[in-house]
Amino acid sequence: MILSQLHAGLRVHRVPYRVGGLLEFGRQLVVVRLPDGGLWIHSPIPWTPELRAAVDGIGKVAHVIAPNLHHDECLASFQKEYPAACFHATPGLAATHPQIRFDRVLGEAPDPAWAGTLDQHFIQGMPKLGEFLFLHPASRTLILTDLAFNLGPEGPLPTRILMRLNDAWGKFGPSRYCRSLIADPVALRRSLDHVLAWDFDRILVGHGANIETGGKAALRAAFAFLG
Repeated sequence: MILSQLHAGLRVHRVPYRVGGLLEFGRQLVVVRLPDGGLWIHSPIPWTPELRAAVDGIGKVAHVIAPNLHHDECLASFQKEYPAACFHATPGLAATHPQIRFDRVLGEAPDPAWAGTLDQHFIQGMPKLGEFLFLHPASRTLILTDLAFNLGPEGPLPTRILMRLNDAWGKFGPSRYCRSLIADPVALRRSLDHVLAWDFDRILVGHGANIETGGKAALRAAFAFLG
């Protein structure tokens, strides 16, 4: 089965994904079915006919989310596949990608199309990351992108070496590079406290293995360095 069902309204699909032709991170697509039957797509991945058939088999793609300033590689090709979908960008992304039609800018309040099905929060204190986190309350699932990785223990040798140097191998948490993007630790701490007040147990990550249970404790521990 191409799409793994985690809940009646939540499916995922992970694919191999290389960065710079060297680092094997993997990447995950998240699909949420909205009450009207439309599909909410988080962070498109490279598209295949098989994946399109699986997605189209459960509903019509209605909303496509570009959740941060870095997950942009697949958006243009995805828009060609689904030109009628509404594309939502994190603030600042549209200005640097004129080749992509963005219809709306994500805000602190959920779009009416998914209010009640998903909650969202813009992570403060990291303007160069510009990431939104989402909550799927029905499945108690937190959806993040690059705020934290969960890579390892298996992987190609170059990935293992370089990601150990990046302090992002064999554990869940922010990479050394991600931590370098923290401009305001106090604001980031407030954002994380907001997210930790949500009711979630599972965490879906953009890169690495999902955390199926104990996600809240894992997120709190990963950012304990903030105090």
